[in-house]
Amino acid sequence: MKQEADLISARLKTPRAAAIAGIVFSVLMISGLLLLRISIPGNPLEADTWLKTSSGTLVRTLYMVPFAGIAFLWFIGVIRDRLGELEDQCFATVFLGSGLLFVAMLFASAAVTGGMIMAYRARPAAFLDSAMYTFAYTVAHEIMDLYAVKMAAVFMISTSTVAIHTNVFARWIAFIGYAFALFLLLSGRYVQWIVLVFPFWVLLVSIDILIDNIRRQSQARATS
Repeated sequence: MKQEADLISARLKTPRAAAIAGIVFSVLMISGLLLLRISIPGNPLEADTWLKTSSGTLVRTLYMVPFAGIAFLWFIGVIRDRLGELEDQCFATVFLGSGLLFVAMLFASAAVTGGMIMAYRARPAAFLDSAMYTFAYTVAHEIMDLYAVKMAAVFMISTSTVAIHTNVFARWIAFIGYAFALFLLLSGRYVQWIVLVFPFWVLLVSIDILIDNIRRQSQARATS
């Protein structure tokens, strides 16, 4: 009986890791996006304002992005491990591919933003007067507000579909994922704060997995 309980406890470590990784990603992502949205204006013509006053805050915020990406990759990995043999190859491919593309675009947008700050610090007047500033600003916004947002929607759809068939997390969270994904897919590229629904949904998934893990551990101790 004790060996069986130890086996159950060992198998439950991965869901806990998934929950912790998802929570770390959500907190870092929400915090970073809030700081970025507050610091960077929607109008590229206001460059002389935000680059002068907010560059220090932005640099510190950009340092959070790699850790958020790492946490999200860990979240993907342990979700797949939780699925185990129940993982469907079709949805697993879409789930993994959209997640990896989201992280890649998140990194790309952050790198372009960081490059803008460094270029401004090197030659402020020359950079603002050049077409390179407008190009870099547009690229950073397009990557994050259009392409990364759509990949986040695909990730939520595929993950929610898998969850409904396997009970990886609560079904009501999966239905919320469908609603959020539809909102992301149909919304315009310049809707402010829209990308925040994605880390909020990941936070819901992570909390549900953590609660389920704690409940199963309590049941395992009770039967041992």
